[in-house]
Amino acid sequence: MPNIKPITELRNATKLSKEISESNEPIFITKNGNLDFIMLNEQTYKDLLNQKENNSSANENHVVLSPLAKPKENKTYSNIDCYTKNSNENMGFVKVGCATFKVDIGNVRTNVELIKKEVDNALQNDVNILVFPELCLTGYTCNDIFYYPHLLDEVINALKELETYSSNKDIFFVVGAPIAYNSCLYNCAIAIHNGSIKGIVPKKYLPNYGEFYEKRQFEEAFEDNVIISLNNKEYLFGTKQLFVNKSFPDLKICIEICEDVWAPETPSTRACLNGATLVLNLSASNEVVGKCDYRRDLVKATSGRLICGYVYCSAGEGESTTDLIFSGHNLIAENGSLLKESSLFDLGLITSEIDIENIINQRRKNTSFKNINNEYQYVYFNQNIRCPKLTRYYPSNPFVLPDFENGLERYRLILKMQAMGLKKRMEITKSSIAVVGLSGGLDSTLALLVTSETFKLMNKDPKDIVCITLPCFGTSSRTKRNATDLATRLGFTLKEINISEAVKIHLKDIGHDENNLNTGFENAQARERTQILMDYANDHNGIMVGTGDLSELCLGWTTYNGDHMSMYGVNASIPKTLVRELVRTYAYDNEVCASILLDIIDTPISPELLPPKDDKITQKTEDSVGPYELNDFFIYHFLRRSFSPKKILFLAEYAYKGIYDREFIKKWLKNFYRRFYMNQFKRSCIPDGVKVGTVSISPRGDWRMPSDMSSKEILEEIDNL
Repeated sequence: MPNIKPITELRNATKLSKEISESNEPIFITKNGNLDFIMLNEQTYKDLLNQKENNSSANENHVVLSPLAKPKENKTYSNIDCYTKNSNENMGFVKVGCATFKVDIGNVRTNVELIKKEVDNALQNDVNILVFPELCLTGYTCNDIFYYPHLLDEVINALKELETYSSNKDIFFVVGAPIAYNSCLYNCAIAIHNGSIKGIVPKKYLPNYGEFYEKRQFEEAFEDNVIISLNNKEYLFGTKQLFVNKSFPDLKICIEICEDVWAPETPSTRACLNGATLVLNLSASNEVVGKCDYRRDLVKATSGRLICGYVYCSAGEGESTTDLIFSGHNLIAENGSLLKESSLFDLGLITSEIDIENIINQRRKNTSFKNINNEYQYVYFNQNIRCPKLTRYYPSNPFVLPDFENGLERYRLILKMQAMGLKKRMEITKSSIAVVGLSGGLDSTLALLVTSETFKLMNKDPKDIVCITLPCFGTSSRTKRNATDLATRLGFTLKEINISEAVKIHLKDIGHDENNLNTGFENAQARERTQILMDYANDHNGIMVGTGDLSELCLGWTTYNGDHMSMYGVNASIPKTLVRELVRTYAYDNEVCASILLDIIDTPISPELLPPKDDKITQKTEDSVGPYELNDFFIYHFLRRSFSPKKILFLAEYAYKGIYDREFIKKWLKNFYRRFYMNQFKRSCIPDGVKVGTVSISPRGDWRMPSDMSSKEILEEIDNL
């Protein structure tokens, strides 16, 4: 067999020199999975030169030295760009599936027919990548029957049949079978696509403890890939190979088998560091009480740790029950999240969509994810992957849980995190009081509730929380009443300072007509409020608590040097949809103020800077910036996932089907990008504020962006969607 070694073996120069001096065979040195150069001893080199001189046509009678060039289907290529038009057309998704059938132990012919049936079913469901259980061609529980040639011969015939069957079928599927090589048996996964076996991956770790005795029949995979021959064809055999889709090169598949994922150092770890984005696991995991929970957590954690998609397919009914029971527990996970799971003891197909683009984006952000990219060989296949019909769950409100009561513990934790942040700031500044500008709206209400929790943690008198209402031209009786009732009900100090006359004097000073309700008219009120709150805090050795939330910061819906400023912003990483749920949580836990809080939640969101009509709020924020639930959806997928406008629009249409149509979403998506880009200057100098979730806009931590960055191209892109 060819002597193939990775370039890292050059460190063992003495060993290589001895090998090559004792043999007339060349040593093939690979780099990044590709043939880099060939080492020959002196005699072999001379023979090669003589052969070349004696050939009348070197082009027709050349010496093929590279084992990686045979067979043609398994040839590896140099790395190619990770972004293609196709990856944009399919929105980064690949549809994957697990298929567990009722295996007939030792009856390879029957199992082949069952595999074909499941492949056909997967094709009907538009599956791109399909995984079968470990040793599914024979059954996992054959035990010593694995030794017998008739079974192994049937496996070889079955693989030939599956190759033929797969012709003109654009699905990449992996089956499990025993493979004999050099007088030893290996527990293998065989990857098949469109008429050919693409490669064979042996199992790395063989369990030989408890109920498992795999080392009785099988050998562990060796370190380096080799070429083996089956049915007079040659295939790459080894664990260090990645299957790469030429049409969607970010889809790099590695394969491991059952115990491999339970081992301390999984084969998929090295594979993912070498570029694998999707891990397929063929398994025969027996069921005992409690194991399914651990298995689920293991698959989820592995996909999260390796920032990858993970497809786990396990053997089920049909395997021997002499000593064990197999449940067919199949799992599909992505980056720590479980996308799909089969019920125990169910047979058949489960499918979901893995977002390869999301995986790539998260890896680029994570500096702990180090690319090695010098150990694995690429085996290419060419599969057309169209954008699938999504079946996975995308919440329309990604910052909140769909069931309020199930989210209570999370919301209580967030409130405590906010309070702990403010507690530290008050301690370090030795503040005697906390000042909150209370408007009767959601944001100032949440800031007040957080301050209340802070004072409980510090065992401070709630009267040292000073709530200042600052009514002006746009204040409605409803918001004013709710603000005063809330402060009174919770035992805080309440002060009212009407700023109308002060604002009029200021507008007169700058020559502004009071009837001109422009931005200057609005912002003068916001800045007057901030001045009073800060000065009052200074005058009483206090801290002014900021009320602005994450959604407002992203949209620039703050008055620069007005509500934009504070001494500590407790809501800085809380999006508007989450603000509502946190206030609702406080109402749920505190009956004394529940009715007031619920009315605040139901009040239209408004800065109340324009005069009301018949004491009704006329200035509604969502009329200007769009529905906050849409904006929070945009914020999450833009900041957290780094998705393009095209993909965000695609996902929003899916998540809000039947609620908002495409044109409505597109309108507010463009507005979001326009406002986000033009208001970076406000975010570049925001006050400190605690981060509580995975999305934050702090210029000191999570987000850095030029304040004068152009949005022209991205807005044109949205127009052209």
